[in-house]
Formats: sequence, structure tokens, C-alpha cells
Amino acid sequence: MNVPERISKLREQMNHYGMDAYIVPTADFHQSEYVGEYFKCRQFITGFTGSAGTAVITREHAYLWTDGRYFIQAAKELEGSTVELMKMGHPDTPTIEEYLEEALPEGGAIGFDGRTGSMGGGCRYEAIARRKKGRVVFRYDLIDKIWKDRPGIS
Repeated sequence: MNVPERISKLREQMNHYGMDAYIVPTADFHQSEYVGEYFKCRQFITGFTGSAGTAVITREHAYLWTDGRYFIQAAKELEGSTVELMKMGHPDTPTIEEYLEEALPEGGAIGFDGRTGSMGGGCRYEAIARRKKGRVVFRYDLIDKIWKDRPGIS
């Protein structure tokens, strides 16, 4: 399964659970930047292999935010994937929160695996959803539902 097919499968899961955006960080249950194979969900869904980045998948778009260490690598690895690179720190690049504030529809839902999200991030996403009279959904690991050969936790 290639990246566009994975994103399509993820969107099917998002629709099933009523999510308008799904956030996939580079993190494990302890917020590590360098994660074991089981936690390489952002790499699985986007194809980007760098150690830092966050994917945001909506019903219409797919984005990867990463920092300057990885701009060249990410551009190459995302080529042909339908995932658009968002260069963190550039003046014309919104933060993830700014993007969600604009993109989330009224009454919409932001989803993420709460085990890999930070408390601060979850609170920021909840505040955005609340302003839009929406909700956050943090109970489901949607990547696990589509990653058929996912390595186990060792």
C-alpha cells in the first residue's frame, strides 16, 4: 500500500469515527523524538523518515509540519505522495494550531491517539474545537486500524 492509499484508508476511518482532522505526531507513549518501529505512525502515513514532524490529515488535505533540519529530505520523500510540506518557522507557514483554527468546520472533530499526544497539545486542540463548537476524539489509534503489518511493542 502506498502513501495515497494509506491516507485514503485513514480517511475512511476518520469518516467512521466522525473526525474532520487527524493528527499524527512523531512520538511514543513517553513523547520521545526517536521512537521504536511500532510508533513510526507518522512515517507510515506520510513516507517521511525524519525524526521530527507532525502530520495533519483532513478530509481533503494532508500536511506534514517539520523543522529546518528536514526541509530538503522531506521535500524528496513527500514527492508524489499527496502530502504537502509545511516548513515550520517560515513566516508564510501557519502553525498546526493556526491551520486547524482555519480548517476545522463549525461543529467539527479533531482526532489523535491520546497516548502519543502531549497534554499541552491536547488542551490546545480542545480549545480550538470548543471555539468551533466541536470536539476532540483521543481514544482511537486510527493508524493501527490500517497498518496491517505493524511491528509489536517490544
